[in-house]
Amino acid sequence: MSSAVEIGFYHLTRATLEHVLPALLGKTLDVGERAVVCCTSTEQVSALDASLWAAKEPIWLPHGTEKTGHAEWQPIWLTAESDVPNGARFLFRIDGAGPEDLKSFTRVFDVFDGHDEQQVKRARQRWKALKSAGHKLVYWKQGERGWAKAG
Repeated sequence: MSSAVEIGFYHLTRATLEHVLPALLGKTLDVGERAVVCCTSTEQVSALDASLWAAKEPIWLPHGTEKTGHAEWQPIWLTAESDVPNGARFLFRIDGAGPEDLKSFTRVFDVFDGHDEQQVKRARQRWKALKSAGHKLVYWKQGERGWAKAG
């Protein structure tokens, strides 16, 4: 299927979103891609904005939000909406937030908190729906030595 998108499910069990997201976004920038991070609320946008500026590794993650503006200049855009004003091809969906139509993306990262049973339940529902839609799915879970790939 030509419209199939590679979707990675990232099951957080050992570290928080604020600790995991900088590394994933750093790798995104390393391969020359732009990212949009779709959050569940404006409060989550603010919290992630602060954590990205405070990140130690990588030390620099240029990004913006609706408050900072100039979306077209931002390699990483944080939003509580489904917009993609920076032309990103990598989509980070926090607990399934963001656009439902994934055709314009080359990679999708579905990140959810494994300690929140409701987030796990919703992730399972998204997995089933996306699999039946013909997307290539990969499941990643945090282990003692980092990420373990399954599925």
